Amino acid sequence: MAFPEAEKNRLKGLDAESREMVLETVDRLRKRLLTREKILEYDKKEIFPEETIRHMLSPEIGLQLLGIPEVYGGIGGGARDICVLTREMSKICLGITTAFFAIQLGADPLIVGGTEEQKKKWLGAIADGSSLVAYAVTEPDAGSNVAAIKTKADPVVNNEGKITGYIINGAKQFISTGGYADFITLLADTPEGPAFFVVEKEAKGFIRGKGEEKHGIRASNTSPLSFTDVFVPVENLIGGIPGQGLKQSNKVFGYTRVMVAAMALGAGEASLNILIPYAGQRIQFGSPLSEKQGYTHKLIVSDAVRLEAAAAYIDEIAERLDYGEEDLQVEGSIAKLFASEAANQAADHAIQGLGGYGYIAEYEVEKIRRDVRITTIYEGTSEIQQNIISTFRWKKTRKTKGEFYLSISREMEKLDSSVKDAGCMYYGLAAKALNDTIALVHENKLTRQQYVMFLLADMMTHVEVGASLARKCSVLMKNGGNESEKIRIMSRIFANETAQLVINNVNRILFGSGIFEKKKINDFMQNISYETLIMSYTNILVDMDRVADILFERP
Repeated sequence: MAFPEAEKNRLKGLDAESREMVLETVDRLRKRLLTREKILEYDKKEIFPEETIRHMLSPEIGLQLLGIPEVYGGIGGGARDICVLTREMSKICLGITTAFFAIQLGADPLIVGGTEEQKKKWLGAIADGSSLVAYAVTEPDAGSNVAAIKTKADPVVNNEGKITGYIINGAKQFISTGGYADFITLLADTPEGPAFFVVEKEAKGFIRGKGEEKHGIRASNTSPLSFTDVFVPVENLIGGIPGQGLKQSNKVFGYTRVMVAAMALGAGEASLNILIPYAGQRIQFGSPLSEKQGYTHKLIVSDAVRLEAAAAYIDEIAERLDYGEEDLQVEGSIAKLFASEAANQAADHAIQGLGGYGYIAEYEVEKIRRDVRITTIYEGTSEIQQNIISTFRWKKTRKTKGEFYLSISREMEKLDSSVKDAGCMYYGLAAKALNDTIALVHENKLTRQQYVMFLLADMMTHVEVGASLARKCSVLMKNGGNESEKIRIMSRIFANETAQLVINNVNRILFGSGIFEKKKINDFMQNISYETLIMSYTNILVDMDRVADILFERP
């Protein structure tokens, strides 16, 4: 993604050396506090290691400082830095990472909407390591639909008619670290609309329920919270103005969904990091599994390619956030949808690849599979993301008269002339086909069918993620990076997957809707260069062979 030269001086975040120091801290944690044995014990016994988590907040380690601005005691890390941290932490344990993610998530309403006094007080408490924080929005009957919350905050007025505080009644569900947080940022409905409040654990009437017994992320705490006539002083109304909660939560979502994508990516990579060495060592019928094409191509290569594509997209969106771009909610949804689904498949394939050992706790991949499943659910399910992506990109396409995806198509066509054999031509054709399909769906009122919109969302996601991978390939080829050849081959493979998905989804829409005549279908297929898109399969098995060679370090 290109930015004006003047904007480059505004890039937020740490320098490369400081970021490397953060990663070194994570590596020390892996060797000392978060050893493999301890992680397996936390999972088996469903232990939330509060003492360990609080030690990680202490001045000695202070990982939470990364997400806090310097002026409030943090080190002012950017989105790229936090993505790197969560990605590496998730390779150790997604449950532990969820506890840290809860701190960042709980701080975000203060960062985006708090008054100066509130930021100094509450962000300062996070920075000095004295407070665990939770983000309390989800309710039993209100998940991703934040506007449907029922928790009420009724104003308390003194004799002079001045609001002195709010009385809160209601309940929250599935709150990460809710049972241990020293304070929470709570979304409740005021007469002016939803608003965020800081509620401290000692508040009378605030009850923290028993932690849930969960399928995965067992090292994290997930608790219900209830509020019965809880008084919160007006000073704890985040931003000081009621009714700003939805605006603040939308700002948070565009950012936090990219973080969840990074978490999923780390877990997916962890599963591959177990499967690849195993496949190189495990002998079956006289040779290692790594030499069996059916094994590697089915269970390893495609997942490695998708995770590389996810990494390219996450890096690009995080960089855009660090340049100060706002309104990236759709990009956050794309990152989360693609990375979480890719990581789930990678973890599932790791279990299959290890056979019986994959089903045993000692080998860790079954834990990773249980843990990573949550990334397709929290911060909005995959289906919620599909709904967001398709609705907003459809509207964007109509508003720009097709220019949004046509500009990607032209960009990929231009890249194809300078970066040969990276699949750019197919990304460009897929983007144009997508644009034409959106127009077709709109003209025939198929936007009313949710499944059709989901098909569009998957096409949109692959086209945009693929374009990011192509851009990364272009940069590496120009700079002569060590990974340039690997990324170029992977980009070709992912271009084939993108073309294949676009073709399949177009067929589902054209034939499945039952409203188009055969001639209309044939004309549309010709217009979107159907036969050329099919050519993306050229040498695909050869490319997969080469990626397998690279992954297993064969000449």
